[in-house]
Amino acid sequence: MLKLEESRALAARIGAVRTYGHFIEGEWVDSAGGKTIPLLNPSNRETLAHIQAGTRADVDRAVQAAHDAFPAWSRSDPMRRQELLLAIARRLRDRHADFAMMETLNNGKTITEAMGSVAKSIEQFEYFAGAGHQLHGQIIDYEDASVLVHREAIGVVAQIIPWNVSLLMASMKLAPALVAGCTVVLKPAETVCLPVMELFKEIADLLPRGVVNVVTGFGADIGEALVTNPLVRKVSFTGSRPTAQKVIQYASVNIIPQTMELGGKSANIVCEDADLDAAAESAVMTTILNKGEVCLAGTRVFVHRKVRDAFVEKFTALLASVRQGDPVDPSTQLGPQASELQFRRVQDYLELGKAEGAVAALGGKAARVKGLEEGFFIEPTIFTGVRNDMRIAQEEIFGPVTGILEWDDEAELVRTVNDSVYGLGGGLWTRDLARAHRLTRAIETGTIWVNRYYNFKLGMQIGGYKQSGFGRENALSTLDYYTTTKSVVINLREGPLNMLSAYPRPSGEA
Repeated sequence: MLKLEESRALAARIGAVRTYGHFIEGEWVDSAGGKTIPLLNPSNRETLAHIQAGTRADVDRAVQAAHDAFPAWSRSDPMRRQELLLAIARRLRDRHADFAMMETLNNGKTITEAMGSVAKSIEQFEYFAGAGHQLHGQIIDYEDASVLVHREAIGVVAQIIPWNVSLLMASMKLAPALVAGCTVVLKPAETVCLPVMELFKEIADLLPRGVVNVVTGFGADIGEALVTNPLVRKVSFTGSRPTAQKVIQYASVNIIPQTMELGGKSANIVCEDADLDAAAESAVMTTILNKGEVCLAGTRVFVHRKVRDAFVEKFTALLASVRQGDPVDPSTQLGPQASELQFRRVQDYLELGKAEGAVAALGGKAARVKGLEEGFFIEPTIFTGVRNDMRIAQEEIFGPVTGILEWDDEAELVRTVNDSVYGLGGGLWTRDLARAHRLTRAIETGTIWVNRYYNFKLGMQIGGYKQSGFGRENALSTLDYYTTTKSVVINLREGPLNMLSAYPRPSGEA
């Protein structure tokens, strides 16, 4: 844990404005269009860095570099790939605090959270490092043939990552792709990508030329060019549902497979026998972690009517005690939204919730932080009187906003929880083991935590049901999405089959 003085000194050093090029074929190059995009600090709106505003020409150059590098990298020894991933993990660990501070300055998440996020990024490279040795094929024996099933890298992969946890998202996609033998063109978000760009400055000397390429820019300018390039064989996307709909259409041009990790409107269910103190703490955590800018956040809290008042009292008191302020300060628990666009979006939903008839039991408006008056801060907010058909209960807000819904019938609870286009995460609080199994089976979601929300474990599959996407990350099975199979059938029965003699002769033929 950094001390306040250390953290501020680190922020001053890291905050020096710099410019990053595209990273293509092992070199830093300017955009063909000659334009750049500023990366801002959401706490004070100051410029931190400039990145390239990419063009189709930049994308095509990066994809060609990845295509040219693929044959050698896909045939490389698994030990070589393992060494690369472990070396990347060491570089990240050596500058752990630096990368965390870049995430804090560019994204607004607290330095304490950022330190944990970087640790999880390191884990991704370490976890997948040895996985290349497990990419086995298969042999199927028959009396007259042997079938050899080879598992091969799928090819050049387009990876598009979001702004909320930029370094972790890059790590979760890069590590399995590289160890599988794929080459990559990575497109980070144009609003938050400072730690990602610095990562490639740090590891540029480790990467074989063209194996990983990074092109920055606005999605509208380069997203379609990247996904529709005929040399790209797969796309992995994490982001919003509307953007995913476009990416899926782009992928249909060349009929390439996709991995989609999209939004959520997860239910956090509190039963009448729950540990209310632990459940209230969980609800606070899902509200403020990364300022609510987490796709798995449990923003619909379903509380049993018998304990509703007691739970809301505990939840409100605990959330009201959250320290909001400068995310560089290690004691801060809630920072600003990552961008002005997201700040305005959350504000709109706060007004919408009131218009729909929900009551802001706490918060409900923008926050003013002394010394950071230009920052994009939102008060942590609890809405009560929420119905599941309200837009604030159906649409992803992506801010520190949680709604309280009541229930008393289990069957109706399951129906209401599942009445959502999303199915990404969820939580359940009960001491009844049979109920825990019954409800977790009935709820349509990719992950559900029992009696501890955000209980992430390395190696567990992460992904969604319904319009929360498809495909899984964070597990060995992720390698299936970066590889394809080839069946080679070796005949063991020599000689002709005499198939033609089995056909009947035409009538009249001697």
